[in-house]
Amino acid sequence: MKIISYNVNGIRAALKKGFIDWLKAANPDVLCLQETKAHKEQLDLTVFEDAGYKYHYWFSAQKKGYSSVAILCKEEPNHVEYGTGIETMDFEGRNLRVDFDDISIMSLYLPSGTNDLRLDFKLNYMDEFLDYISDLRKTIPNLVICGDYNICHEEIDIHNPKMKGVSGFLPVERKWIGELIDSGFIDSFRHFNKEPNQYSWWSYRANARNNNKGWRLDYCMASAPLEKRLKRSFILSEVKHSDHCPVGVEID
Repeated sequence: MKIISYNVNGIRAALKKGFIDWLKAANPDVLCLQETKAHKEQLDLTVFEDAGYKYHYWFSAQKKGYSSVAILCKEEPNHVEYGTGIETMDFEGRNLRVDFDDISIMSLYLPSGTNDLRLDFKLNYMDEFLDYISDLRKTIPNLVICGDYNICHEEIDIHNPKMKGVSGFLPVERKWIGELIDSGFIDSFRHFNKEPNQYSWWSYRANARNNNKGWRLDYCMASAPLEKRLKRSFILSEVKHSDHCPVGVEID
């Protein structure tokens, strides 16, 4: 199973930049999208179906043009879970999960901490999400959480490790990622790749992408029972429909 995760920074904009051609070529079994910024009623869904993704699920923010996640599948899942059931989290459309026979896959879009108010919201979201996942794994042990975490975990994951006072690389955020991993998750990319200068997001400013001044904000976290089934993990930095690029994992 090939799983790809991609913060598209607006699916309608990405579609105008050749997204469907890329999707057909990449050919994942499951595609997790974040920041779609659309309700499905605003989209021509046949373009995804014609690309081979008959089963597509959309969980959108109450506010139009904001946040929102989706999952495209080649095969029909047994169950689709929209949100977490936690009211303080779900109104922004940030969690969507599909369950198959022996694996479940979540598309996650963690909030950014762009100001003090949003940082407080993010930190509360992180705490509630960790509790939610800890409980969820009691019934769903084989879980892959793909998405934009809006956090760099280690210094190797950011082009300038001195940015410790910026949300996305705050000590409290990095500690939380560590706690998630310690609770029984594998950062699939770092499981296979220990090399520096591997990023998944670049600012639109100061020619950051061409200079590879990036951040690794996007992860495919796999629960520990899946470790022996992990085959490879990758970052598709050459794909450019967004300020992010796709990341992925292959699992037996």
